[in-house]
Amino acid sequence: MEPIVLPLFERYIFKIDLFGIQLGATWYGAMYALGFLIGYLILIYWSNKKFIKLTYDHIFDIVFVVFLGVIIGGRIGYVIFYNLPYYLENPNKIIAVWEGGMSFHGGLIGVIVAIYIYSKIKNYHPFDILDILAILVPIGLGLGRIGNFINQELYGRVAESIPWAMVFATDPQKLPRHPSQLYEALLEGLVLFIIMYSTKNIKMPVGVRASLFGILYALFRIISEFFREPDPQIGYILGVLTMGQILSLILLVISIGLLIHFKYQNIQSKIISYAKQPAKQK
Repeated sequence: MEPIVLPLFERYIFKIDLFGIQLGATWYGAMYALGFLIGYLILIYWSNKKFIKLTYDHIFDIVFVVFLGVIIGGRIGYVIFYNLPYYLENPNKIIAVWEGGMSFHGGLIGVIVAIYIYSKIKNYHPFDILDILAILVPIGLGLGRIGNFINQELYGRVAESIPWAMVFATDPQKLPRHPSQLYEALLEGLVLFIIMYSTKNIKMPVGVRASLFGILYALFRIISEFFREPDPQIGYILGVLTMGQILSLILLVISIGLLIHFKYQNIQSKIISYAKQPAKQK
């Protein structure tokens, strides 16, 4: 069976020239922006329904600090984890986020740091907020992977035997490959969202839900990386693993440890209002 040959999609939705620098909105960036908007609207809805004890101002502040954490942490993470030698030689490129290059694991660290600082100022438990975000993050992850697919970046490994193999126009080798972006959109986006959303009304100690997210994301990312072409500047580590898998293994171990810790601590949420269970008939 012949592979699906994709045409070259326009990478940018729009572009402007600012003092000789090409700036614009890529599909990847637009999808993440859409994810933030959807998450913000859901938080507002939950506040109106009294599921969360957060005001509109608090929600706006949280979304804003999460945005900063994603951008700053994601960029720093990519620089350190994926292409440090290049950026040491070209430090002026570190802030060139419009040229691409973001790391989920770096963004996750950035969000945790940003929420920790915000929580200390507002006297919240940081994982009380992270538990809420854990339900919504898969929306942005799934949309972001769809953006990767439209941009035809981060495509999969060579796969000549599957009927849905695709030839990406951006692939210089023009080989049939796994559409790994769609695999990740399915696992890290749709499936992870369904699982996390199903926990919404289940009463859990603070930190357990966020830890569960970390475990599931790590497992799904490790699986999907077996179908994704490694970054060319890194290749395989230890002959078989990608950088994404190594970082996800670290996340998996940490998340399991946090899950055990928070279950033992058994701290009750001050932000989430769980639905009351109906009284048992006698």
